[in-house]
Amino acid sequence: MPIEMDRERFDALVDEALDAIPEELASLVHNLVVLVEDEPPAHEPADLLGLYDGVALTQRDSSTLMHLPDRVFVFRNPLLDMCESEEELVEEVRITVVHEIAHHFGISDARLHDLGYA
Repeated sequence: MPIEMDRERFDALVDEALDAIPEELASLVHNLVVLVEDEPPAHEPADLLGLYDGVALTQRDSSTLMHLPDRVFVFRNPLLDMCESEEELVEEVRITVVHEIAHHFGISDARLHDLGYA
């Protein structure tokens, strides 16, 4: 059975997941914002948990210097729907945040799966 959680508490879980990223990695993140949305965009699967929208650091060149920030989206309702406890939700939010930020570093879905972040 899915759990319920208000937006403020969910946002706090995302903040906690971000705060848990080691400083040596967090300091390498540039021009990135993390946003919480209730649902994925209509053209994406309804059960999508997160999405990276941007140009990975490994793909950047001089033409990407003046772009808007990359974005990581965390989708609240699909995460709430898949979890049966707050403990499970905390872990899934952490995995989702790490997974999407890893894309900022150019890490593929296949490699993230191998590492247990898929």
